[in-house]
Amino acid sequence: MVRSDWGNDERLPAPLPGHVVEAAALYLLRRRMVAFKGADSCALLGATMSRAARLGSRQVARLLEDLPERDMAVLYSVASLRLLSARQIQELHFTDHATSLTAARICRRVLERLTNDRLLARLDRRVGGIRAGSASFVYGLGPAGDRVLRDGQARRRVPEPSPTFLDHTLAVAQVAVDLRAAARRGEIELLHLETEPACWRTVQASIAGDDRLKPDLFVALAAKDYEYRWFVEVDRGTESSTALIRKCRLYDSYYRTSHEQHRHGVFPQVLWQVDSQRRLTQLTDALRHERRLEPELFLVVLAAETTRVLSGGQP
Repeated sequence: MVRSDWGNDERLPAPLPGHVVEAAALYLLRRRMVAFKGADSCALLGATMSRAARLGSRQVARLLEDLPERDMAVLYSVASLRLLSARQIQELHFTDHATSLTAARICRRVLERLTNDRLLARLDRRVGGIRAGSASFVYGLGPAGDRVLRDGQARRRVPEPSPTFLDHTLAVAQVAVDLRAAARRGEIELLHLETEPACWRTVQASIAGDDRLKPDLFVALAAKDYEYRWFVEVDRGTESSTALIRKCRLYDSYYRTSHEQHRHGVFPQVLWQVDSQRRLTQLTDALRHERRLEPELFLVVLAAETTRVLSGGQP
């Protein structure tokens, strides 16, 4: 599995468990060792790396050796966040160019190459409509990229996502993209970011199995001499307020176990991001009438306010 802690190195916009150069060097060394063991071992990569034909072991090794540092970072980001739009990838990894037009052009060229090599897969469904051009494309990890990051293990086939899943996944990813942008501007220090399933927590274990809490994100950041820890939930208005309150009760149950407090000394506040004022009022009222919940545990904000509130601003 790919770890999802984000450091502060400007060359490390993707969730990596260390400095990207060291990770890439170790990775390429491992791949070279595989290549020297012969074609059978290299076949563990098991993927057609181009649309035209299956690449041989030497071509696979050469492709991996030639893969630029930023390409590896793009793969890690897509793997961690599951799906990213071309615009989000540009905002994460193509920020050091003279103009936004230059950044968009280079990003488009890189994504085309990664897609042709099947390291990334472009979805049929777009976001923002056809008029948005190539920025409307959405990318997931391709069969070759999946095997690269999973050390040659067999790829799990993922079907084309539903509109609801796609909308929610990209909205969660945008929270991470916005936080990274704030860190790049020097507004915050992004200490830790966990995506699913790394951010899941076990509320209690029983014979029937684990009762798991599944936030969309866990975030730890520093701003203005304070450290803030959050569980983030992104609501897109597809579930009833009853279902949201049920999940809030699970958060409250986990809070009362004190597991998180024993590990880290503090329990993260739960931020619900909603997409309309009507939804904000609906969920806020439902929480207010749920007397069994810890009242200071939850905040409900509009998407435009998320980064500011996560950084310690008032809702």
